[in-house]
Amino acid sequence: MTTDAVYMDNNATTRVAGEVIEEMTPYLGELYGNPSSMHSFGGQVGKKIGQARERIASLLGCRPEEIIFTSCGTESDNAAIKGTLDMASSKRTVITTRVEHPAVLSTCREMEHHGYNIVEISVDKNGRLNLDELENSLDEDTAIVSVMYANNETGTVFPIERIVSMVKSKGIVFHTDAVQAVGKIPINLAELPIDLLSLSGHKLHAPKGVGVLYVRKGTRLAPFMVGGHQEFGRRAGTENVPSIIALGKACQLAGENIDDENTRIRKLRDKLEKGILATCPDSRVNGDTQNRLPNTTNISFEYIEGEAILLMLNRFGICASSGSACTSGSLEPSHVLRAMGVPFTAAHGSIRFSLSRYSTEDQVDFVIEKTAPIVNRLRELSPFVTT
Repeated sequence: MTTDAVYMDNNATTRVAGEVIEEMTPYLGELYGNPSSMHSFGGQVGKKIGQARERIASLLGCRPEEIIFTSCGTESDNAAIKGTLDMASSKRTVITTRVEHPAVLSTCREMEHHGYNIVEISVDKNGRLNLDELENSLDEDTAIVSVMYANNETGTVFPIERIVSMVKSKGIVFHTDAVQAVGKIPINLAELPIDLLSLSGHKLHAPKGVGVLYVRKGTRLAPFMVGGHQEFGRRAGTENVPSIIALGKACQLAGENIDDENTRIRKLRDKLEKGILATCPDSRVNGDTQNRLPNTTNISFEYIEGEAILLMLNRFGICASSGSACTSGSLEPSHVLRAMGVPFTAAHGSIRFSLSRYSTEDQVDFVIEKTAPIVNRLRELSPFVTT
C-alpha cells in the first residue's frame, strides 16, 4: 500500500522530492554546525540558509530579507494576523472570508474573544468572493484583511490583484494564505503589493515542519517569538536547518516545474474530472472551474457519504480526501461547501482529488476505472436513493 499507493491527496501533503532529500541530508549528519556561530563550521551552514532564502525569494519575486522562516503555514498565519493587531491596537476590525483554512478562521474567531470585530465575507455558489461586500466592509477601523490566494478544498483562485488594489487603496494591511498556491501558479510580489504571505513546505515537496511568512519591507509586524536575533529579530530560536535548506531546494524545483504544473498536470486533472463525471451520474464539480488551481478537483456525488467512498477507494490504494469531517459521531459537511450553498445531499458526498508532478496518466485511468463501480455500489445501498 505504501509503495503502490495511487496518491491523489497532494493538497493535504506532498511527497518529499528526491532532489530535496539529497540536498538536506548532509545537514542531518556531518554538517551540524549552528548557523549563528562565528566559526567557519557553523558559518557554512549559515550561508546555506542564505541560499535557501534567495531561492524562495526568487520563486516569489521578492527580497531575501523579506523571507521569515517559521514551522508551518499555521504559524505564519497566526503571526501575520496577531502580529499586525499588536501593532495596530487602535483598530479593532479584522476582515476575512467564510472559506478560509482553519488556521486563519480559528485565529480570527479567537481574536473575537479579545474584543475584535470579525467580518467574514461570503462567497457565491461557485466559491467566488463577494467583492462588493468586501469593499463595503473596509473602513478606518480595519486593521487587516486576510484572504486566501487559493482555496484548499475546491482549488478556487481568488482575484488577489483586484482585492489587494481595493484594500491597499484604503491603506489597510493585506495578508494572504498562499499555502495552496505557491509553486502551482505564478506569484510575483514585485508587482503585487501584498504585505504578508504565508506558505508551507510540505505542500510543495519539502518536509513537514517548515514554512515561511513573507513580510514586505516597511510592514509593521510585532515579533512573534522573542529571544535571539534569528530571522531579523522577528522569530527567535535556532533555525530548523535541514528543513529550511530543503524548502529552498523545493522552491527552486517548483519554479522549474511551474509550466508543467499548468499544462501536463492540468490536463491530467481535467481527464480525471471528465472521466468521473461521465461515468457517475448525479455528480457535480464544486468551485470556480474557470479560476482554480491546475491540480485540484472537488466532486460531489449525490446521496452517498464521502467517507464511504474514501474507504472503498482506499482498498485499491487510492488516496484522496473528503469534504466532510466526522466529529463526535455526527457527520458535518465542509464549512467551505456550506458557505457555497452546496445542497446537503451533495455536500456529504464530496471528494477532493489533488494531483502533483508525480501523478501519471495510468494513475488517472485507474482512479476513473475504480470510482464508478464504488459510487454505483454505495448508491444501491443508500436509503436516500429511490428507484
